Amino acid sequence: MNDPIKVLMVDDEKKFRDTTKKLLDRRGFLTIMAESGKEAIDMLKENPDVIILDIKMPGMDGHEALKEIRRLSPKTPVIMLTGHGDFASAREAHDEGAFDYLSKPCNIDVLSAKIMEAFQYGMKEGHPEEKKVRDIMIPIEDYTKLNLAQTVKDAILELKRSFTLKVSTSKIMETGHRSMLVFNRRGEVKGILTIKDLLTAIMPGYLSAPKPSMADSIQYSPMFWSGMFTKEVKVLINRRVDEIMSPAPLTIDANSNLMEASYMMVANKAKRLVVMSEGKVVGMIREQDLFFEIERIQRGVW
Repeated sequence: MNDPIKVLMVDDEKKFRDTTKKLLDRRGFLTIMAESGKEAIDMLKENPDVIILDIKMPGMDGHEALKEIRRLSPKTPVIMLTGHGDFASAREAHDEGAFDYLSKPCNIDVLSAKIMEAFQYGMKEGHPEEKKVRDIMIPIEDYTKLNLAQTVKDAILELKRSFTLKVSTSKIMETGHRSMLVFNRRGEVKGILTIKDLLTAIMPGYLSAPKPSMADSIQYSPMFWSGMFTKEVKVLINRRVDEIMSPAPLTIDANSNLMEASYMMVANKAKRLVVMSEGKVVGMIREQDLFFEIERIQRGVW
């Protein structure tokens, strides 16, 4: 297995450094940290592959630190973090030799993709090998999981937790996945539960049943709908997950090409695929993961 990409995160806010390290380490990076531009210069002896550098810091700011980094380690790509809308500062960073910049707040998936781009830029000449599914998937450890016997109430709480525990600060954010994989006791994926499944499950059967010709005018009156949502949710929460879940997503091997993943999604009208490696579930690849890769390629970053 290849050594992890070593990322030097430079920021004066300890909470941000600690949180970002946790998120990046979960995605397979090796993250080291510095709290100032001066400390970042000293940390160059650790030979980081990529540097994430905040612009606004006390003492030596990001621009000053970038100039010194470029002098001492000109081949190390530097990604700058700049305030939203601060285009002048971003242009200055680019002119000073920064690989790229990101506006705050920054989505952790976008930051991870940018680190991969910077690493490839720094390590390879010309066009690097095209990424595989394993390179852009969401690791299964980061995906919300349920078992067949859990109730819908359990599922709602877990899905809410996946949102509320995601990080959102002035500089970085992480969003929930809006779906949950359902496993049996043997660790096999048996289904998936999405928000759409929850909405479908609260629909009373009589809404789709044949009705008299005059029923349309009654159905769409305010009185008809009144209280229906609350009533159906209270009934739904006691049902088991396996009663309302959708079938398990299609699977794809972690070493598959991205075009194969794209084809499977398009041909099967699927929004996500379960990623397998040596017979085990190792992750999920979603539409948005492929979109980020499309966006990267259109910018000409190889």
